[in-house]
Amino acid sequence: MRLSILIVSAAIITSFAAQSEVAPTATVPASAAETGKDVVHQLNNAFARVFETVAPSVVIIKISKKNETVERSPFDDLFFQGPPDENTPRRSPGGSQPIQSEGSGFIVRPDGYIFTNFHVVEGADKIEVRLQDGREFPARVTGTDEKTDIAVIKIDAKDLPVVQMGDSDAVRVGQFAFAIGAPFKLDYTFTYGVVSGKGRDKLFSTGGYSISDYLQTDASINPGNSGGPLCDIDGKVIGMNTLINGMNRGLGFAIPVNMAKEIGAELIAGHKIQRPWLGIRIETLGEDPTIRDLFKGADKGVVVRTIEADAPASRSDLRPFDVITRVDGTPVASDTQLQHEILKKKIGQNIELTVWRKGQTIKVPVKTGELPNEIARASNESVQPAQPREQDTGKFGLQVQELTKEVAEHLHLAVQHGVIVTDVADNSLAAQQDIQREDIITEVDGKPVTNVQSFREALAKADPTRGVLLYLDRKGSKTFAVLKAGG
Repeated sequence: MRLSILIVSAAIITSFAAQSEVAPTATVPASAAETGKDVVHQLNNAFARVFETVAPSVVIIKISKKNETVERSPFDDLFFQGPPDENTPRRSPGGSQPIQSEGSGFIVRPDGYIFTNFHVVEGADKIEVRLQDGREFPARVTGTDEKTDIAVIKIDAKDLPVVQMGDSDAVRVGQFAFAIGAPFKLDYTFTYGVVSGKGRDKLFSTGGYSISDYLQTDASINPGNSGGPLCDIDGKVIGMNTLINGMNRGLGFAIPVNMAKEIGAELIAGHKIQRPWLGIRIETLGEDPTIRDLFKGADKGVVVRTIEADAPASRSDLRPFDVITRVDGTPVASDTQLQHEILKKKIGQNIELTVWRKGQTIKVPVKTGELPNEIARASNESVQPAQPREQDTGKFGLQVQELTKEVAEHLHLAVQHGVIVTDVADNSLAAQQDIQREDIITEVDGKPVTNVQSFREALAKADPTRGVLLYLDRKGSKTFAVLKAGG
């Protein structure tokens, strides 16, 4: 009996063994698997060709600066700055070491013109450029434009390989993007990702101007990539790498190549970059929901937050709290659209703004001026008036006094009526709205303020749950604040 069981068991094992020798059925046909490999090989070759095509036109830029006290630049926190190490030492106000750094660039003309970032060459005493073939050249700055962070440098060489320029307007979100540069002094590093966004704005502002259409990519870019090219799958440059949002976060930004071409051509020609300007600070209607109820009847447009002192708009009838809806008949629904429309104009050109003001639509003519390098700011010279007595406004957190002729002359103020803010309580409604000492309050809810009494009466009639609108004069700049309970 036991023998028969063993014989049966052996037979079963033999049967299983025989089945195991049968070749398994393939889940993917061999031909399809080979086709898949071909696709991967083609993509692999395409990536490698991008590097082989572009790298000879990419340069490594070495910068040296004198051993001097260096002020911290506003660029430091945004332009490819990471934690300090031996490759990216943090600038020190009293540093005793000469400042040395590296950046990237790309050759745009065979006679030695190179595009890079302004912040790469800013303040440089010595610039050296190294090509992929190992040749090194001294370079000089041809021209810079701080507001777009674009610079052109020149080396004395001929028959250099140049990049192919793409069309950044035609770039699509989701397409491949490739970066070449020298991150952390690792020369000719090649990374890839996709274009993860277009038209990014409000990332950085210099002198009242900000680029409104950065390209965003998740291609890995780090310190040293500044000024290097962002390319497409055809090896054409679509942008100039310039910004990152923290280290290794997959958030990099590039200046669109169409802008770089336009600015670079002007710099190579020796022209000064000039831009039209109105001198207003703006925001898209609805961007601040706490004051949206005060614009009943206005659907779309751009709110005028501030009119700068001595700016073109200050010589027009435009007022803070106006909502601009059209520029020469062209609708504008966002601050970015308004900036684009103004930049299309010429300096000194008369334009017509369609404006919503307190429920009415009016036309306001304005003559454009030239955007200055720096917007003048009056110093906050403190005043210690001996007269008259300060008045406390309690629930709003303000202390004010009458604007006398003596105080106006002492502070060099052009405004002749209103009340002057002498103190702002911490964490008060006024402090939350950035009302500052020495602001002049000229109106409350559209009613002129001539003295402390009229100011207190206007506040008593105002509804803080809806929002109290104050017109302010700040050293010649005109702005507004809305005091809203719970805001």
